[in-house]
Amino acid sequence: MASIRDLKKDINFVLGDIIEAVYFWEATSNSKDSKEGSKIIDSAIATFDELIAKVNNKDVDNRSKHLTAVRTELETKATELVAEINKLG
Repeated sequence: MASIRDLKKDINFVLGDIIEAVYFWEATSNSKDSKEGSKIIDSAIATFDELIAKVNNKDVDNRSKHLTAVRTELETKATELVAEINKLG
């Protein structure tokens, strides 16, 4: 089950990097605790919770297809969050 562990790590690292990018933007633009940054961080945390819950869901017909769909959803949502970060600066 190394692929499940790797998927969980990928979710953690990708969304953690997005949150770190928001903090970096806030630090470099002197916009501490900005509403836009907080919105992106909250969205990243909600996405993390949602994706981890989906990975932990074992009541699916085809687990392999389910995990592939979760990975695809991670890529899609991470791309959307990065686009929001790019709009900030």
